[in-house]
Amino acid sequence: MGKKTPDPGPPLARGALPWLLLVALATIAPHADHLPPWLSLLAAGLLAGRLWLWHGQRRLPARWLLVLLVVGGSAGIAAEYRTLFGRDAGVALLVLFMALKPMELRTQRDALVILMLGYFLLLTHYFYSESIPTGLWLLAAATLLTATLVRLHGGPQPLARSARLGGLLLAQALPFMLILFLLFPRIAGPLWGLPQDAHAGQSGLSDRMAPGTLSELIQSGNIAFRVQFAGAIPEKSELYWRGPVFDDYDGLTWRAGNRAARAGSRPQIEASGRRFDYVSTLEAHNQRWLLALDLPLTLPPDARLSATFESLTREPVQKRVRLAFTSAPDFRANVVETQALLENALRLPPDVNPRARTLAAEWRVLPPEKIADSALALFRREAFFYTLRPPLLGPHAMDEFLFDTRHGFCEHYASAFVFLMRAAGVPARVVAGYQGGELNPIDGFLTVRQSDAHAWAEIWIAGRGWLRIDPTAAVAPSRIERGIAAALPQGEALPVFARLDADWLRAMRNRWEAVDNAWNQWVLGYNPQRQKEVLAQLGMANPDWRSMTTLLAILCAAALALVTAWTLYRRPPGDPAQRAWQRFCRRLGRLGVRRAAWEGPADFANRVARERPEWGPLASEAAQHYAALRYGKGTPDNLERLRACAARLPLRWRQQT
Repeated sequence: MGKKTPDPGPPLARGALPWLLLVALATIAPHADHLPPWLSLLAAGLLAGRLWLWHGQRRLPARWLLVLLVVGGSAGIAAEYRTLFGRDAGVALLVLFMALKPMELRTQRDALVILMLGYFLLLTHYFYSESIPTGLWLLAAATLLTATLVRLHGGPQPLARSARLGGLLLAQALPFMLILFLLFPRIAGPLWGLPQDAHAGQSGLSDRMAPGTLSELIQSGNIAFRVQFAGAIPEKSELYWRGPVFDDYDGLTWRAGNRAARAGSRPQIEASGRRFDYVSTLEAHNQRWLLALDLPLTLPPDARLSATFESLTREPVQKRVRLAFTSAPDFRANVVETQALLENALRLPPDVNPRARTLAAEWRVLPPEKIADSALALFRREAFFYTLRPPLLGPHAMDEFLFDTRHGFCEHYASAFVFLMRAAGVPARVVAGYQGGELNPIDGFLTVRQSDAHAWAEIWIAGRGWLRIDPTAAVAPSRIERGIAAALPQGEALPVFARLDADWLRAMRNRWEAVDNAWNQWVLGYNPQRQKEVLAQLGMANPDWRSMTTLLAILCAAALALVTAWTLYRRPPGDPAQRAWQRFCRRLGRLGVRRAAWEGPADFANRVARERPEWGPLASEAAQHYAALRYGKGTPDNLERLRACAARLPLRWRQQT
């Protein structure tokens, strides 16, 4: 006997195919933002082609053609990503398979493959975006997938009914989702993502600074971090958020100095005046610095203060983190400094910027404070301009800026000031970070954007330690007091974010960012520490895996019982005739004659006549009216008479004596 061919299962109903094509489109479409254009066009063409075949009732393509498309598409993906493994290549393959599967769609089993692939493909969207719009799109797509599953097994039915039933099934899973989200042990790391892709697409301050570096960054309105103060907020002129410190200069680019010089110094901070406690929610930037308010006194666990007062972590920040700090804007730092750091803060490359060196040499006879005042007076006195579009500089960059172009951004002024200080014999260095921030009145968080990126200078004076000096404030004081938009000259194009002059636009942005912040804090930011805080508020001060597992089991069992009870006792409304007949049968059941689910009205009436002859005529009359309403041309009079039959039955059975 020949080998038995496996049963492919029941054929797919014709009306179900548009649903499946819509599922494929909904799960593929958001990936078009990062897929190669050729793959997006191929997927769209395949889905459109399958719809054309369905509409014209044409034959599906031959299997050899599908094999060629699979091989060709896979080869194209391998050439595009140079691999068939990993996040991007793997998602591209899933998209290719989802677009090709409808081309061999014949049975319900094929349809189930598309649906299961669709559910899995939904998860991959979180590899690229964890935003609220992404979540809403995926929720709608999951509802569509479930409604399609209902349509596949429930047969033709109105669109609204399938969608309502799909949404109802997802709603029943909501309690379990919330319980698992709150209690299931959290894993440190991004909610979604692969380790090798965790820091893709991140932006922010660099570990080096050259003319134009910050002016490019300032064009971005992306949020760098958010801060929530425990009490009062510092004045805007005090909001200097310290990042990397640059003390090595090669004539064009500033970099961090050698580690050996920094290793010998321990920070010695004498704080005075007010202290500010705050929690910072720092976006991933793939660097080790934490951007604390200058100058931090207490740091988060696993962070340390470097010899140049940078708040550093052991590993680069590759996910959003919440960090608690205490800072004091008024301080004296390292009044006694190591000789290695001071020498590093005086070093200049030879044979560059001779005119700047000559000017600084004239100031060497002055005390350090007067030298700094002389440089700031130069910026105030001469025609210097603050601009996002400074001209390009040559090999003697400081000379060209100070004596020729005189147009620059904050990194130009900080670099020129530090160069003059070093040439005059005053230890100095460049500090990069952010300055200012905008208070969101909706949630009370101070929002610091990439556009707030800034650079300033520090000089060391014996007996006073390191002092912050912001040369930009000498040229454009409005930059410090009111932000970038107020500092730029009239007529210069503003970054897109700074053009929100209308109050209603600013209010809309504040509301959206407050909602987005809540999403980040309580959903994406629900890390192990946040979970401990929530459980402590619920009375579990020191939860361990045993107590959490027990509570998880109890709450899931309770939720399952509630959903089960609601499902079992929920009755469809039915029509008036059916409700009247059910009422009649329930009353007869209390009198001792219960109708079986399979019994029709005539059979039930005959059994009533045999078992309870006194109710036989009434049961026969009620059955006739119900049969007329359900199977004949019943009238409103039949419905009224059926209701009257039910009313004539006593509410409970009294035992005859």
